[in-house]
Amino acid sequence: MEAINEVHVAESGLVVVDVAAADDQTAFAFQTALAATWAATSVERTTRDPGQPVVRLRCYLDMRQRLST
Repeated sequence: MEAINEVHVAESGLVVVDVAAADDQTAFAFQTALAATWAATSVERTTRDPGQPVVRLRCYLDMRQRLST
């Protein structure tokens, strides 16, 4: 994955979440659960490092913007 840019965590409440999961379905389900509570970037794909048994996903949250449930 790419390095985390300072702007993504420049203020309190901004979070970078790196997920490692067994499969795409699990990774996307976790991201969806986060996005149901806080403002989050949408993620359209996961990545897989050669020889690794997991998929990876990165999303960005703004915990200052809690979504109403």
